[in-house]
Amino acid sequence: MPAAQELATHIVDLLDSFGPCEARRMFGGFGIFHQGLMFGLIADGSLYLKADDKTRELFLAEGSEAFSYYKKEKEYRLSYYLAPEEFFEDPEACLHWARLAFDTALRNPHKKYKRQKA
Repeated sequence: MPAAQELATHIVDLLDSFGPCEARRMFGGFGIFHQGLMFGLIADGSLYLKADDKTRELFLAEGSEAFSYYKKEKEYRLSYYLAPEEFFEDPEACLHWARLAFDTALRNPHKKYKRQKA
């Protein structure tokens, strides 16, 4: 998992101006945490950011798709959407998207992953 670890380290470095963040191993990927709340997910070499009804349309407008996985031949989608490319290219955009995702985590602090059938 060296490539995933490198990506996690890179993302935490990008988020330095956002505040102290950490990447924790989970489910074959990493969760990105700030102030104890998970607002990002690294899976399959991609970063996904937490979204909800208030922010989902912003991600969709960027062409982002929800993180999904298959279990027993059924697709499930989580409330995490692919981070837009500008997250990695522009420090201000990185902060913007990180704030949106973290604010979502603040609004939903104790909500368990809601699996949605596709």
